[in-house]
Amino acid sequence: MKIEAAVLRARDASLPYAESRPLRIETLDLDPPGKGEVLVRIAAAGLCHSDLSVINGDRPRPLPMALGHEAAGVVEALGEDVADLAVGDHVVMIFMPSCGHCLPCAEGRPALCAPGAAANGAGTLLGDGLRLHDEDGTVHHHLGVSAFATHAVVSRRSLVKVDPELPLHEAALFGCAVLTGVGAVVNTAGVKAGQSVAVIGLGGVGLAAVLGAIAAGAAQVIAVDLADDKLALASELGATATVKAGADAVATVRALTDGGCDVVLEMAGSVRALESAVAMTRRGGTTVTAGLPPPDAALAVNVVALVADERTLKGSYIGTCVPTRDIPRYVALYRAGRLPVDRLVSGYLTLSDINAGFDELHAGRAVRQIIRFD
Repeated sequence: MKIEAAVLRARDASLPYAESRPLRIETLDLDPPGKGEVLVRIAAAGLCHSDLSVINGDRPRPLPMALGHEAAGVVEALGEDVADLAVGDHVVMIFMPSCGHCLPCAEGRPALCAPGAAANGAGTLLGDGLRLHDEDGTVHHHLGVSAFATHAVVSRRSLVKVDPELPLHEAALFGCAVLTGVGAVVNTAGVKAGQSVAVIGLGGVGLAAVLGAIAAGAAQVIAVDLADDKLALASELGATATVKAGADAVATVRALTDGGCDVVLEMAGSVRALESAVAMTRRGGTTVTAGLPPPDAALAVNVVALVADERTLKGSYIGTCVPTRDIPRYVALYRAGRLPVDRLVSGYLTLSDINAGFDELHAGRAVRQIIRFD
């Protein structure tokens, strides 16, 4: 079938993207779903820094590539051996497919699925398939999803079925921002009621982490960012304190918490921010990073302090999630009013607005912009 998709053919386009147009809306051929695959009509897709990092070259991917990884849609066709979904089902897309058989999957850690990671790095679907084509050949898939498009063929392992009463433009948020941010708090850090938590970097993932810390019962939730409007939003969402990022931020957080937080989460994708996160963490506390700086970024750690202070430094990918378990839980919290993730939406776009949308994201003027296809 013919579809419309946002395709990246070269990295390092000049800003503003609204003028250089690194993403071109192209007509592509989409193969029908193969064995274990599903055709989904995309209803909504969010613009995320993980997409931006491919556009600006921070995270190299094989090109050409149809971008987009945070999305929700409606099942339109099923490939062979897909028996647990039906046409018309509403689904959220997951940007790390899990095979269910490798060692991490067997350990209950599908976010670390080895075949899934290999497929994402190669720009294929799980099982090495390529279903997108232009007149010159194949187009790669972004994280097994390629959701900046009218339709996508994805692995069944990249989908979680959701209640059809949940609006799809809200459901899209749960595939990345909510899964990563809330999961980092609940799964990776294991925040307990009464603890103190700081979150550095208030994009969609960071603000979702703020909401997750509040829902987990943290006594102090401190939001840290450079942008005044994001600090204001964090305060409106329930953060107990906000701190402007900069030279005084570490001292301010340590003063607010009598020596440092139990848990500090770094969501900015910056080594400097991660250094601050470690410094804001109390002795015996836990620092979690879910930010993704360029691949060559490195952190210098004081090993004596790591040992003598019994510090914990942890990475968190996709919120250490089990998607089939976590997404229904987070949706239930949202519908109960305890996880108001709809407040993270900065605005809605059409597919033709996508380059201007990434200008807004790059400039820090947007939290989550959603492309709506309906």
